[in-house]
Amino acid sequence: MSGKELEKFGAYQYAGFWARTGASLIDTVILLCVSTPLLFLVYGDEAQHSDSWLMGGDFIISYVMPLIATILFWIYKSATPGKMVIKAMVLDSKTGAKLSTKQAIIRYLAYFISAIPFGLGFFWVAWDGKKQGWHDKIAGTVVIRPKH
Repeated sequence: MSGKELEKFGAYQYAGFWARTGASLIDTVILLCVSTPLLFLVYGDEAQHSDSWLMGGDFIISYVMPLIATILFWIYKSATPGKMVIKAMVLDSKTGAKLSTKQAIIRYLAYFISAIPFGLGFFWVAWDGKKQGWHDKIAGTVVIRPKH
């Protein structure tokens, strides 16, 4: 939704850099609380991982599971748990509707583009008028939350 479209929703504002950073930290803690015990179940307390079949479990737990969970949260709740805590929503920037599955997948994959140049695409939220990171611009999304 454009700036003028957002004004129609007078009770909302674009979620800024620090709020979104806090939400990401909450999501990271939750993810660690889920993935660490699962990884321990797969590997035990061994420091070295020599069995190649175990690496598949690591890949699923560390990469596939977060991808699926994040995309499902965006599609069905318009927010990850961290964004829910700050009462933020990830929406289509043009319509204000929930994300499509395609849009959610593009947004997730675009995180890697945002991260590559020293996280510049994430820091972009601090300077952008709509508080969009590169991943938001690529996927056509905005993150909004109620005004205080």
